[in-house]
Amino acid sequence: MDFAFDTVTEDLRRRLLLFMDECVYPAESAFEEQARTSGWSAPPLVNDLKDEARQRGLWNLFLPGEHGAGLTNLQYAPLAEIMGRSPHLAPVATNCAAPDTGNMEVLSMFGSEWQRKEWLTPLLDGEIRSAFAMTEPDVASSDATNIATSIIRDGDEYVINGRKWFISGAMNPACKIFIVMGKTNPEAPKHRQQSMILVPRDTPGMTIKRGMHVFGYTDADHGGHAEIVFEDVRVPADNLIGEEGGGFAIAQARLGPGRIHHCMRLIGMAERAVELMCERALARTAFGKPVAQQGVVQDWIAESRIKIEQLRLLVLKTAWLMDTVGNQGAHTEIQAIKISTPITVEWILDKAIQVHGAGGVSQDFPLAGLWAGARSLRLADGPDEVHKRSLAYRELKKHM
Repeated sequence: MDFAFDTVTEDLRRRLLLFMDECVYPAESAFEEQARTSGWSAPPLVNDLKDEARQRGLWNLFLPGEHGAGLTNLQYAPLAEIMGRSPHLAPVATNCAAPDTGNMEVLSMFGSEWQRKEWLTPLLDGEIRSAFAMTEPDVASSDATNIATSIIRDGDEYVINGRKWFISGAMNPACKIFIVMGKTNPEAPKHRQQSMILVPRDTPGMTIKRGMHVFGYTDADHGGHAEIVFEDVRVPADNLIGEEGGGFAIAQARLGPGRIHHCMRLIGMAERAVELMCERALARTAFGKPVAQQGVVQDWIAESRIKIEQLRLLVLKTAWLMDTVGNQGAHTEIQAIKISTPITVEWILDKAIQVHGAGGVSQDFPLAGLWAGARSLRLADGPDEVHKRSLAYRELKKHM
């Protein structure tokens, strides 16, 4: 693979870095202030940033093909890294925030013409938000075939019953559509039992019970993580995405790009952590000399740089493989980055917090929130252990 950025990527990097310097970083403090009083809605300044990003041509960068910016994974990787430096603000400002990104990918790949017109178009325009309802509290959702929510055909409708939780973005009143995964046929083969269906927010029988906390954070600024109950929820049969029994395959198609997008942004988080760690170490004195001259701190900084460079190379290789041989051909690498990136970035953030002392766990620096996000990603889109299990099996299979 060629490690040089092409002219399209270089141009977008330049414009995005300028947008971050001129608009995003200066807005972070006000964003935090507004988030304290805006409830589950996005802070008001987000709309201004979205308008600015769109005017600058920094919009829907994540989505390949005719519906998005048309970038490859390799072109998008350095852009997502830049956005990862301000993960609660930059992605939403550029309409590149999860779970909307994955939902737009699903609708663009599998949605019918009317589904795209009704829901994909306003999502692409940033007029609404969406949620992906898969995880359940009563089963081990790390095995997606455990999903127990039922989606039963009844004439021209489907009837949905079940309970979901940690449904990201669902508390936000701007979240108007839910992609719900459940079982349409429990008697079918294991990976053909599940389907996905569209459920509008105002559908009778769907109750949003509460917002779930993540390490004490409500994440209200980007819509929280809801617990939702579906009780005899009826939607038209046309709301089914794709075909009955296609839900597991759609989920895998959705999660592949999502996993690499998370890893791209995590590298940006790590880069910002190292910058903050260096600045803090140079500005503080302990035991008669700058903290930066303490051997253990120098070791953390050096190890952080090495780990970031290793992760970036693996993420870029994965992006290149996804572009050249497809998601299935890059399966091993996708799992490898999903395992290695969150836990490594968690380590880097931990050291940055340690260098900051008490300030590192406070609201005066972004490190505590970044750490919580990185730690959560060791569970999101499949826990480490599931990916290790699958990756080990693929290695063993070569020798069986």
